[in-house]
Amino acid sequence: MKTYQRILVAIDIYSEYDQVLKRALLVAKNASHLSIVFVTLPTTYFQPYISAVGGDYVADIHKQAKTRLDEIGQTNNIPNKQLYLPIGNAAEEIHTLANEINADLIVIGTHGRSGIKLLLGSTANSVLHGAKQDVLAVRLI
Repeated sequence: MKTYQRILVAIDIYSEYDQVLKRALLVAKNASHLSIVFVTLPTTYFQPYISAVGGDYVADIHKQAKTRLDEIGQTNNIPNKQLYLPIGNAAEEIHTLANEINADLIVIGTHGRSGIKLLLGSTANSVLHGAKQDVLAVRLI
């Protein structure tokens, strides 16, 4: 079996990321082989009004996410330089980063609902179908 040297772990810090990170740590020889990414969306939509919120609100979310991502990295002995927090479309940013760091595996969480998009989740589905790397989809329970 191929051993992975550079593993990109895509997490949602506001959701169940523990299972995804634990699985990635099992695959990696050690934590230094991991890079973690959380993508902040450039705008946020509130239901039922579907009004876009950007600017300072997104900057505040980005700042909070950085603090949380730093804590996750420190707790799991992942070097700070391997923590990424881009702003943009999640799947596109994950693909771009995976290529930039020469990742040979992307680990991402999935949602077990019904239908292919709901089974994988739209982000996981987009990552899977556009990745040049192997993708490990971890089912979130």
